[in-house]
Amino acid sequence: MKRIIPLSLVAVASLYAAEVQLDTIGVESTVITEVAANAQVSADLSEALSTKVPSIDMIRRSGIANDIYIRGQKRDNISVEVDGTKTCGACPNRMDPPVSHVLASQISEVEVIEGPYDVETFGTMSGGIKIKTKKPSKDFTGEVNLGFGSWGYKKFGATASGGNDRVRVLISGSQETSDQYKDGDGNTMSEQAASGADATKHYLPEYEDVQSYKKRSLMAKAFVTVTDDQELRLSYTRNESDGILYPNTPMDAVFDDSNIYSVAYNINNITDIYTNINLEYYYSDVNHPMDNAFRKASLHAGNGTVTHHLTTTMQGLKLKNNFEINGHKILVGLDGSKRTWDGAYYTETGNNFDGKKSLNDVETENIAIFTKLEKSFGNFDFIAGARYDSTDIDPAGTQKSNDYTAFNFNLMTTYNIDKSNKIFLGFGQASRVPDARELYYYDKGPAVIGSPDLDQTTNREIDLGYEASYDMFSMKIKAFYSDLKDFIYYNKDLANYRFENIDATIYGAELSASYFATDDITIDMGASYKKGEKDTQTTNQDDKDLADISPLRGNIALNYEYMNDSIFTADIQASSKWDDVDEENGEQEIDSWAILNLKVKQAINKSFDFTLGVNNVFDETYAVSNTYADLVLVSGGSVTLLNEPGRYVYTNLTFKF
Repeated sequence: MKRIIPLSLVAVASLYAAEVQLDTIGVESTVITEVAANAQVSADLSEALSTKVPSIDMIRRSGIANDIYIRGQKRDNISVEVDGTKTCGACPNRMDPPVSHVLASQISEVEVIEGPYDVETFGTMSGGIKIKTKKPSKDFTGEVNLGFGSWGYKKFGATASGGNDRVRVLISGSQETSDQYKDGDGNTMSEQAASGADATKHYLPEYEDVQSYKKRSLMAKAFVTVTDDQELRLSYTRNESDGILYPNTPMDAVFDDSNIYSVAYNINNITDIYTNINLEYYYSDVNHPMDNAFRKASLHAGNGTVTHHLTTTMQGLKLKNNFEINGHKILVGLDGSKRTWDGAYYTETGNNFDGKKSLNDVETENIAIFTKLEKSFGNFDFIAGARYDSTDIDPAGTQKSNDYTAFNFNLMTTYNIDKSNKIFLGFGQASRVPDARELYYYDKGPAVIGSPDLDQTTNREIDLGYEASYDMFSMKIKAFYSDLKDFIYYNKDLANYRFENIDATIYGAELSASYFATDDITIDMGASYKKGEKDTQTTNQDDKDLADISPLRGNIALNYEYMNDSIFTADIQASSKWDDVDEENGEQEIDSWAILNLKVKQAINKSFDFTLGVNNVFDETYAVSNTYADLVLVSGGSVTLLNEPGRYVYTNLTFKF
């Protein structure tokens, strides 16, 4: 990697792999660029994020559509936006997390918010993901991408863009399929499921070798220049996933289909003071049935195959106004959204499980006003934000409604010691309301899982960091302390109403560094550590460890750039033993691990790239995510821990025109 790349941008580059550039925005976020260009292993954005940013860990659920943590926080504790559209999944068991509804190959940039530092988005309590997909260009350009890998992995993708001074259009489509991967012990996904003690959740013999998943996606965009300062943006994304296996859960996804629509109108240079106005409407829907047709439980004479069919929609309207007054950048906005969530069980025999729906057409309506101020004073840069939310949650039927209000705020400051060194400090408060699953969910057990009297969770957090950037060396270190009030926590020992409010604390640190040994050789390092503790205890339990808090993890990568912008990367990733676990709520100790990944990307010419890689070179058996019981996992004596793939060989061909 040449030194012509600004070193300030490379300070947190390549945190787990070396080709993706990262740009830091003070204390609150990290921007990952060139996402699509490096999406060579799969379409799964969670894998790309977890191998690039120390604060992010992946939750392995399947061969595709995996979920993420940010500093040990997941689900509604973090937010996900795609081009300004807040996305939600339909599955209460997170088979379709929000990051799964857009492909890594469609993305140009991802901003990772670390902490309560985003007042523009509903629900950014402990972090968030802001995804920006590719934009259409005026010049006619195109790309064709072919990928092949172990266990029958095949990918085909194509993108074309073009237009004129008035209209620019982009169309992108892809399809990928894969058989079941094998872990380092040579076990397929169905064989890992067979390790669970509950034999009814094992795969039937005729489905033991069934395909792992098939995924298709289409994205279309049109940008219309109305005047020199006004633009209309139209976007549509369609995702279809079929037959996704989830071996450590009782069911698999029959399909998972989603649509994301957005319409935005942008006006610049209204006056010298009123610099911009942006109005956006978005709508998304997800259709997600899952069943046990592949499992031995489907032979049950009383029910036969059981299907759990869920749908969700999300629509919203956001207005943002930007002003610049005497060097002050001011943002004032309005945000409104409405989510619906509905689900029910069906059986072959007509058993309706007492006639109760899993989620009874729950509507969550939010309206908010927010503002942000940016100002520099000498060597100091300041960003302050505030947001006021009012939220109503209303289920159909006889369950109680809930309403919440919250005031969120934050302040971030950076002191630029000199051109090469700076320190930054941030503190903030943000809340998130319980979701419909946590409030109202009914399991066919029968058990009432949701707790309708939950309070909203509030995160009060402080962040401190230091960044240095020199000709030969760059480094960034961040520490955080998060005080969680009324944290929503799952207690598996309760017969009903299993979600509780507790107080908890999470704290930790993240380090990244780059050493430029020569013009052609770079060494990149990254590490993260966090600790989570319960300050108040769950009912009838005494384990103080907070679930989902992964141990010390890190990497070191050697990058050698040779002729024609080609690059070779050797990357070691490692984790210490995961022994601070909430055993009472299903977690288990996980051994330490270390793996080696190798990759060479050869630029044949300006139009053709060839990539060959081997992940987990020594075929190690290891797991990155634990078994906290808020996910419904195969149990019956021991909870099935899903291992990562073993040695994986892949190649990728990219043609550009």
